[in-house]
Amino acid sequence: MAQYARSSAVAVIRLRNPPVNTLSFAVLQALEDGLEKADADPSVKAVMICGENGKFSAGADIRGFSSPNRPAKSLAALVSLIESSKKPVVAAIEGVALGGGLEVALGCHYRVAHVKARMGLPEVTLGLLPGAEGTQRLPRLIGVPAALDMITTGKHIPATEALKLGLVDEVVEENTVEAAIRLANKVIGQPLGPRRLSLKPVPKLPDMEAFLSEARVRVKKQAQGCLAPELCFQAVRAATQMPFADGVRRERELFMVLLSSGQARALQYAFLAERAAQKWTTPGGASWSSATPQPVRSAAVIGLGTMGRGIVTSLVKANIPVVALEQDLEYLNMGRKAVMLLLEREAMKMGLGAQTLDFHNPARLQFTVDFDLLRDVDLVIEAVFENMALKKEIFHKLSRICKPGALLCTNTSALNIDEIASATSRPQQVIGTHFFSPAHVMRLLEIIYGRHTSPTAIATAVQLAKALKKVGVVVGNCFGFVGNRMMFPYLQQAVFLLEEGSRPEAVDRVLEDFGFKIGPFRMSDLAGLDVGWRSRQGQGLTGPSVPAGTPARQRQGQRYSPLPDLLCESGRFGQKTGKGWYRYEKAGGRTATPDPWLHSLLAQYRDTHGIEPRFIDQEEILERCLFSLINEGFAILAEGIASGPEHLDVIYINGYGWPKHKGGPMFYASTVGLPRVLAKLHKYSEAHPDVPGLRPSAFLKKLAAVGNPPIKEWMSYLSQQSSRL
Repeated sequence: MAQYARSSAVAVIRLRNPPVNTLSFAVLQALEDGLEKADADPSVKAVMICGENGKFSAGADIRGFSSPNRPAKSLAALVSLIESSKKPVVAAIEGVALGGGLEVALGCHYRVAHVKARMGLPEVTLGLLPGAEGTQRLPRLIGVPAALDMITTGKHIPATEALKLGLVDEVVEENTVEAAIRLANKVIGQPLGPRRLSLKPVPKLPDMEAFLSEARVRVKKQAQGCLAPELCFQAVRAATQMPFADGVRRERELFMVLLSSGQARALQYAFLAERAAQKWTTPGGASWSSATPQPVRSAAVIGLGTMGRGIVTSLVKANIPVVALEQDLEYLNMGRKAVMLLLEREAMKMGLGAQTLDFHNPARLQFTVDFDLLRDVDLVIEAVFENMALKKEIFHKLSRICKPGALLCTNTSALNIDEIASATSRPQQVIGTHFFSPAHVMRLLEIIYGRHTSPTAIATAVQLAKALKKVGVVVGNCFGFVGNRMMFPYLQQAVFLLEEGSRPEAVDRVLEDFGFKIGPFRMSDLAGLDVGWRSRQGQGLTGPSVPAGTPARQRQGQRYSPLPDLLCESGRFGQKTGKGWYRYEKAGGRTATPDPWLHSLLAQYRDTHGIEPRFIDQEEILERCLFSLINEGFAILAEGIASGPEHLDVIYINGYGWPKHKGGPMFYASTVGLPRVLAKLHKYSEAHPDVPGLRPSAFLKKLAAVGNPPIKEWMSYLSQQSSRL
């Protein structure tokens, strides 16, 4: 677990725990043994610590965080042991030094890093803080502002930045281990007191108190309800106010508060859920372990609206040559301008010149109206208007033009993949790739297989998600797939709550206080109310195809609210028209203001339909919106549309603004307790018997009957289902 060797007067201790040398108990024990051996040997004059396989250490194993025997305490003791060594200790940092790995390096007296190495303290992203004295040592080394930034964001920094900050003493392009041994030989016999960080004072600022009070406000704002960044701040502040030993005690107390908080459990679950989502399976037996992706060396995007532009930008950033196609020259030129602007911005953000992304080179990015140019691409992503006839026409054309092995992807958000595939002669190569807007920013890619989609096609789409630095989640084909299907009952409840007496701003406030980045009504205004309106017209729920005499607030015997339709009929499409559920300062404006016009429309609407408005409390708003969404999630799991609850949670965290520190909707249900979710759904369903979304799913009933089984066991109960499911 740690190999001990000699290089003349230097003892070499190599951390060994593939693939990233996580600091297991055995690794820490071996490191301690190595240090003691070096200390006891008079012929050893210095020590060098490095990692096997070109990686220093990625820190503790996340699965050990919640275990009762976690070695965090011994890690802190070990870091102190390294620092107190009477012989100089040099860290040779290659690959990564993250979390506990960086804390080990901070205990060393000198640090040498390879130019491509990255360093960071990412514990905050898992709901924790660096618990092996990192919050006390780092500010002493690089100053409070830089330490606070690293610790409260969890960001990784490159070696060049670490050198500027003083985090490392030297950056090398060649053999890091040899450079570290050279440095170790050079510093033999030099005094170690100035190199022991626990003895250093924290560098002063002109007005430390003013800086800290501003920083606290900034951290709290960025934390969005997350506890860890605020406690990280408190730990760093302790370093500025207390002697080292007292600061360490404070770090330990704060660490224990976070460890026992529900947020740490939720964030660690979310981290592991994202990993689990990569291991996809389908009910037909296809899986990640047996399917091989085909290479994607070139791609095409059809349609340069908002979505298409973002998709082109993502592909260019991933170094995949792209052909971008539009229906006519006018739309093509508009799209080209918009894409170029996006790419210029992205290049600036990435700190690169336009040359690095090379998007002015037609071999990398080509704009055309000619379908024939798609002949040789490996993959096509269709991103046109959400209209089945149009999509089928395009796929029929692609089927004739594209080379036999090309993958044909549709960026539909709800339409039937099998029906789209039926327009082609190669349904096995048709797959849904549902990007989220803005597509060059949002991390989620919902990958939808149809009845005939081949395992290779699924594996290729998953590989594409990775290349685009997105989280690909594989799901089955149904209306709305997973994300939007769960969103329908949530939005429906939000509108029903308005009918019954609430207001858009009241509903949004409750859901934003819960942790959503944006409430349902502000989200609808942002997305455009006309999108849902067109979809409802297509489904025959509104417009001329509704049979005469149909009650305004009923469709097929179920409750329906025509409120969104009334807004659209008044030309209120949301931000794009300057008014929707809210008023905006201008068309395209972003600042939502409650609208008296809408309040009077609601009063009028209630009068017309004989609805007696009532006061609706925050609890009811939250439960009806969230529990109806969660209920739909159970139905999706029961139908085999997703292979596990973590897939649903990954979709909601990465695509729908669900607060990560609450773990996703299904994890949240498990923390509330399934019997409680079921009881509340029963209560609301009895009050609103014409709303199917509130009727508890048979799978939820099955699980709640057992009590509150752990989320990882849910799917095992599905095989025991009665045949009614």
